[in-house]
Amino acid sequence: MFEVLEELERQSSLEKSRKVDVAPNERMLAITKETGELLNMIIRMKNAKNMLEVGMSVGYSTIWCAEAIIENGGSIITIEQNPVKIKRAKENFQKAGVSEVITIEEGLAMEVLRKLSLQEKYKNFFDFVLIDADKENAIEYFDMILPLVSIGGVIITDNMLYPEKYREEMKKYSQHIHANQNVRTITSPIGNGEEITVKLR
Repeated sequence: MFEVLEELERQSSLEKSRKVDVAPNERMLAITKETGELLNMIIRMKNAKNMLEVGMSVGYSTIWCAEAIIENGGSIITIEQNPVKIKRAKENFQKAGVSEVITIEEGLAMEVLRKLSLQEKYKNFFDFVLIDADKENAIEYFDMILPLVSIGGVIITDNMLYPEKYREEMKKYSQHIHANQNVRTITSPIGNGEEITVKLR
């Protein structure tokens, strides 16, 4: 499993340094290793079993989470609309030996979340959520996801501080969450900046 993560870290580093030429829609745009370690640790501390991920990409973050979710006897639903990335992610999951705990929902995040919202079994269901998709819809994603999160459940949102081009959008996101009386939230400087939000009620 960790060999696959290291391989993906090397690929991400090459993409960020522009040492390899990758089409924009095929770039990994992955979380950092430090963020992966943070997610893994929170899942373990919470003994989280039901996870939702919005924005799978090629599965780097998913594998970090799956390593802990497997130990907890849980499973992951992850959302991605890019078929090229889905193909790569499936290969990565196979190599990492985590495929059995991951269900990929292919499509637009908004549509998949709407579908999940209509199913009674997903109300207050997810113990742990990672939001790492398009930033312009982050507030809408959060509002749709919150009813699906269990009391005491954790929502992590990536890219709060970096890249800087997202900062204005993510500032609005942070303000929106801070105004919600049903959560407690804090911005951590780990990785690209992580919003760590706990559902209180």
